[in-house]
Amino acid sequence: MQLSEFKILQILAEELNMRKAAERLYVSQPALSQRLQTIENNWGTKIFIRSQKGLSLTPAGEKIVEHALRTLKDEERVLDELNMLSNEVHGTLKIAVASIIGQYWLPNVLKKYVDLYPHVNISLITGWSSDIMKHIYEDSIHVGIVRGNPEWKGIKTYLLEDRLILVDTDISRIEDLPQTNKPFIQFKSASTYYQEIQDWWHSHFQTTPQKTIIVDEIETCKQLALHGIGYAILPSVSLRPEDEVYKIPLSNEDKEPMKRDTWLIYQESARELKQVEAFLQLAKEFK
Repeated sequence: MQLSEFKILQILAEELNMRKAAERLYVSQPALSQRLQTIENNWGTKIFIRSQKGLSLTPAGEKIVEHALRTLKDEERVLDELNMLSNEVHGTLKIAVASIIGQYWLPNVLKKYVDLYPHVNISLITGWSSDIMKHIYEDSIHVGIVRGNPEWKGIKTYLLEDRLILVDTDISRIEDLPQTNKPFIQFKSASTYYQEIQDWWHSHFQTTPQKTIIVDEIETCKQLALHGIGYAILPSVSLRPEDEVYKIPLSNEDKEPMKRDTWLIYQESARELKQVEAFLQLAKEFK
């Protein structure tokens, strides 16, 4: 089989949906279906079972996909080794980043990175820190950028600190919160972040917020607060000097600043790859 066919099997196994797989492969569904039929004919067995709910792997398909994934991983390893012999920075940089950092910190870093190293391909995953830890334990990424203070036996480099900030167009003092009729706008986040906010609120006030709005994305939460719809508690990394709102840094019961730390985590062996070392050096400039 050609490597392109292994890639098709990889995407199909990840999506288990012809439409989504076709979109990722930039082909039409009929063309993808025909390619899959050719692959199955070459193997002499069904790899996927098709149904209205999507695709599912046959027992034989599981074996074939495992073989495809091993082959693709071996190809990446050999390419990385070949790139290490070159003076130029090539290869694929595989990173997984906490969503907030991916939205507000990473774009400037990657912009400079792709300008400096145009021959590097970038594979980027965003999600919660727990998901990123899973990726790095599975050795499917080179570098993870996570929030909090994760337990990690590899290399863990401090990246940045950001405060928790209450923002609103009208409220300028914490003491005014219990009297406001505005809703408390919150975004869905990791349980530890949510718990920190709840603990802070209950340590300062006897009652719960009069009204609340829950949104999926932090940027939606921020925009609603900027437009005066309600107040929000946001990490300082998401705020800009030009945001026209009151910004009140939060402190805990001990009067210590409430903050979130961000870390770079990776295996020491990853630094042998030029594209990874180049990213780690560049990230230092944006601390």
